[in-house]
Amino acid sequence: MDKLLIRGGKQLHGEVLISGAKNAALPELCATLLTSEPVTLKNVPRLQDVATMLTLIRNMGVQVERAADGTVRIDSSKLSSPEAPYELVKTMRASVLALGPLLARFGEATVSLPGGCAIGSRPVDQHIKGLQQMGAEIVVEHGYMIAKLPKGRDRLKGASITTDMITVTGTENFLMAATLAEGETILENAAQEPEIADLAEMLIAMGAKIEGHGTSRIRIQGVEKLSGCTHQVVADRIEAGTFLCAVACTGGDVVLRHGRADHLEVVIDKLREAGASVAAVEGGIHLHSEGRLTAQSFRTTEYPGFPTDMQAQFMTLNAIAEGPSKVTETIFENRFMHVNELVRLGANIQVEGKFAVIEGVERLSGATVMATDLRASASLVIAGLVAEGETLVDRIYHLDRGYDQMEAKLRGIGADIERITA
Repeated sequence: MDKLLIRGGKQLHGEVLISGAKNAALPELCATLLTSEPVTLKNVPRLQDVATMLTLIRNMGVQVERAADGTVRIDSSKLSSPEAPYELVKTMRASVLALGPLLARFGEATVSLPGGCAIGSRPVDQHIKGLQQMGAEIVVEHGYMIAKLPKGRDRLKGASITTDMITVTGTENFLMAATLAEGETILENAAQEPEIADLAEMLIAMGAKIEGHGTSRIRIQGVEKLSGCTHQVVADRIEAGTFLCAVACTGGDVVLRHGRADHLEVVIDKLREAGASVAAVEGGIHLHSEGRLTAQSFRTTEYPGFPTDMQAQFMTLNAIAEGPSKVTETIFENRFMHVNELVRLGANIQVEGKFAVIEGVERLSGATVMATDLRASASLVIAGLVAEGETLVDRIYHLDRGYDQMEAKLRGIGADIERITA
């Protein structure tokens, strides 16, 4: 099992190229199932979750060609098995995104209940309810969602869908399914993440009729068929935010090429309040940091609020910043599992339910720590970069699910970090 060995204390300087967003690439790979024509996706990140999704659609009979430059060409004209089996999706919750496209195009789908990070309950009941409103018949048996259209119907039907909670993957599933439904679909209480807007832009390039993406109300007019397209995956705002936190913590001067400051406004505001200099520049984001930062309290919430996917990384910043801070996690109930590992490195953090109270310390000291989920692993890498001595981060397969060659990118800007294969 691979580990990362980090020797802390190095400032970071230079440029980092931000990869395509995992949370855009995964639904967009599923969106290729909506058409029998070839689709080309550019800027697809090299991640374990992407590899799993490509294996999944190949298993359905889809032809996939992947180039070294991040281009993926997909032809689903010979798709023969609209099924996502457990053994292929047990590590990835995004597998549920195959449900809507398969049902919309083929009138049936069998998708395993998904797995993924152990960061709390993310129920799929919202997906099921919404697709049932569009006319699908869905049962859950033996760990699978089995969906089909009623006898006599060959298309889903448009509906007005209001979810009980804001759900990113639910919004994406409904959005994809509605493109081929009969009539109009309106999504109320829709998630507003940039990755959803990017998916919508891809679908529009395929011939879909969509309005309001990027807002809480999306209107889709169904069409009979979609065509192929070429689409570039939007830059990963969480990868960009992670590198911003890393440079802010270590000190230094770095430009994030392809980073989108407009997708990270709340995080950037907090970094500025903490004492870092952050600016949007042509083609990216520039951050300069020196001296000890000032701790910042924050509360996670749905976009455009502070992202739960940046909570752990910013908590590491607070752990070494001056003063007390309070972090409130409102999205996932088990997303403080990194706290015990940060404490092993010398952080002063107390957890009370959905609150974490941090008293900043002047320094962390290296130790062996264990990643528990994707973003927790990133927070431990940042902690290792600033800790005195050596830090060994175990179970970095979590990191590989969501970060494209993170250690190589960090080495490129001056970090002393290496991957150790046991």
